[in-house]
Amino acid sequence: MQSGMPTLTAEELRELRRLHMVAGKKVDSLFAGDYRSAVRGQGMEFEEVREYMPGDDVRHIDWNVTARSGEPYIKVFREERQLTVLLLVDVSGSTRVGSGGRDGRTDRRLQIARVAGGIAYASIRNQDRIGLVTFTDRVEQFLTPRRTRGHVWAVIQTVFGAEGMHRGTNLVELFRFVRQVQRRRAVIIVVSDFLDDRPWDSLLGSLARRHKVHAMLVHDRLDEGLGRLGLVEVVDAETGRTMLVDGRAYRGHRTVEERLRRIRRMGAGAVAIDTADDPYVQLHTYFQQQARR
Repeated sequence: MQSGMPTLTAEELRELRRLHMVAGKKVDSLFAGDYRSAVRGQGMEFEEVREYMPGDDVRHIDWNVTARSGEPYIKVFREERQLTVLLLVDVSGSTRVGSGGRDGRTDRRLQIARVAGGIAYASIRNQDRIGLVTFTDRVEQFLTPRRTRGHVWAVIQTVFGAEGMHRGTNLVELFRFVRQVQRRRAVIIVVSDFLDDRPWDSLLGSLARRHKVHAMLVHDRLDEGLGRLGLVEVVDAETGRTMLVDGRAYRGHRTVEERLRRIRRMGAGAVAIDTADDPYVQLHTYFQQQARR
């Protein structure tokens, strides 16, 4: 597993400082309150069991105690003062690909850094612990959850400057790792393009049953195909393999909607964020919808 802070170029450092300032302002003005409403419902910790009373939520019935006693009992929870938010951030080769977005320079890596930075700020505004896992086809780096401003800066810097040792994407290994290290209930936010055809669905569903899981699917119009480019030589960002393809017939692995449906079927919330979008506006809309639910 990779350790230590990434080395950034002078231009990346300027972009990082700009991101740091913009993210804080955007969070304050847009979605900090909606974020809290959307995630706070999962900030519950088991306290005791008591006899079932009419009107209690049957989903909280403790079936083990009920079976032993012969009478229905339910689990009682109390709200945690702090939540643990774990960011799972894709740094695979495909995140380096993009059509430029609105400004001509936004690839998935930069958009992912903006999304992760905004969420990290929202977490610290709500006095939640924030942790980070960066991944490719294996876990690259793990920052244990903490609650300090300096730690948020470290999270953002790590995301923005992350250079994966490997290029592929393996969500199966990622979700297995998270299941091992995050035993207590948490809010898990996956920021990825989800371009992985492995059978990761059941593992995501297992996490969603224990934790509150949100998926931020960052994509680019190149995912949908190469349009009317004719014959074009392309390099797979994750395998390094060069191919000559007909741009008119070529399309990506799965459409954005197919990937969203696959995630939602497992019980996780999901939103698609294009490299051409303002990511903070998209997060604002998404967390508003989640808070209403």
